[in-house]
Amino acid sequence: MGLVLFRLALAVLLSLLGYAYSPFPQNPSLGLLLGLTFALAVIGAEMRLRAVKGHYMVGVLVGGVTGLLGARLVWGALEGVAMRGEHFVHVVVLVFMVYVGMVIGAQKAEWFEPARIISAFRDSSRLHQYKVLDTSVIIDGRIADICATGFLDGTLVVPQFILRELQQVADSSDSLKRNRGRRGLDILQKIQKMSDVKVQIVENDYPDVRDVDLKLIELALQINGKIVTNDFNLNKVAQLRGVHVLNINELANSLKPVVLPGEVMRVFVLKEGKEAGQGVGYLDDGTMVVVDQGRRALGRTIEVVVTSVLQTTAGKMIFCRWPEATNHAEENGRRDTRSNDRREHRNGRSHDRRDDAHHEARPTGPASTEARPASGGAVASTSGSDRPTTEAS
Repeated sequence: MGLVLFRLALAVLLSLLGYAYSPFPQNPSLGLLLGLTFALAVIGAEMRLRAVKGHYMVGVLVGGVTGLLGARLVWGALEGVAMRGEHFVHVVVLVFMVYVGMVIGAQKAEWFEPARIISAFRDSSRLHQYKVLDTSVIIDGRIADICATGFLDGTLVVPQFILRELQQVADSSDSLKRNRGRRGLDILQKIQKMSDVKVQIVENDYPDVRDVDLKLIELALQINGKIVTNDFNLNKVAQLRGVHVLNINELANSLKPVVLPGEVMRVFVLKEGKEAGQGVGYLDDGTMVVVDQGRRALGRTIEVVVTSVLQTTAGKMIFCRWPEATNHAEENGRRDTRSNDRREHRNGRSHDRRDDAHHEARPTGPASTEARPASGGAVASTSGSDRPTTEAS
C-alpha cells in the first residue's frame, strides 16, 4: 500500500512540475500531460527493474556513471577544437559513452556480487599465508597433487638454500640420489605452471645457521609461515620452536579409508605372514592387511571379514579372517571324523573275524593229551590201564 501511495505521489508531483514549468507557454496542459507521461514511464521502468537482480542494477549504474565521466574527459579533450555541429557532437559523445558503460556494466555484473567482492578481499589476505616447502616434500611429489586439488591455499615459498640443496642432490654421483633430485626439480616446475598456485622464490639466507632444517625454521618464524614437510625430525623440532607444520604423511594417514570390524572387503594375498597359516595383502593406499589362514589363498583375490584394526606410528594394520578357510577346516574335520569311523568299523569287523576263527579252532571232544619230546626221547601215553608204558626210540 505504501508503494502505491509513493507512485501516486510521484505522478502528481511530476504532473504539477510539468504544468508549472511547461515547455509550451501557450498551452500549459501539454506540460501537464508531458509530466504525467514521464511519471508513468518512470513507474513502468521501476516495475520492470524489480525483477532484475541487484548486482545487475549496480553494474549498470556503475557503468553509466563511468560513461558520464568518460564523456566528460573526451569532451574536455575536444574543447577548443573548431567543428561544425558542436552541440550534436557533444550529445553523440555523451550518449555513446553512457550506453557503452551501461552495456559493459550489465555484462560484467557478476563482478559486483557480494560473495565475489568478499572473496576478493579474502584471497588478498590468503596470499600472505606463506607455506615454506622442505626438500623432502618436493622430492616426494605428492605436494603437486595436493596443490592441483586446491586444498592448499596461500603462497608457496621456496628458499634459495632449498634450491641449492636440490641442485646438489641432482648433481650427485649416486644415480638414485641424482634421479630423486631431478624429480624434485620437475615437481617444482610443475607447481609453478599451475595457474591457481602462487610460488615465490625468496633470497633469505642465514649464514650463521648451517643446518638446512634450522634455516627453514628461522625463515618460517621471520615470515610467520608454516613448514610443509614429511620429515619426522623436522616436524618435532619445528613444533618445539613454535612453528606450525603441515606433515604430508599425517595427511595421507588421515585420508586412509576407515574400516570397522565385521565389514567385508576384497584383498589380494601377496605373501605369507609371520605366523603359521597367515597371508598378507595390501590396499591401494599401502595399508597392510593380515588374513588369518590366508596362506591357502596365496596369489588370489579373496573376500575377507575385518576382525580388528591396529593403528601404529608406522601406519595402519587391518586383521581379517577368511570365512572359506573356516568352512574348509570344518569340512576337513568332518572328513577326518568319517574316515576314523570307517577305520574303527573295519577294525571291529576284523576283530570279530579273528574271534570267530579262534572259537572254531578250539577242540570240543574228550580231552587227550600227548606229550612229545622236543628231541629224541621217550613218549608217554596213557591208556586204559594204570601202568604206564614207555617206548624208547
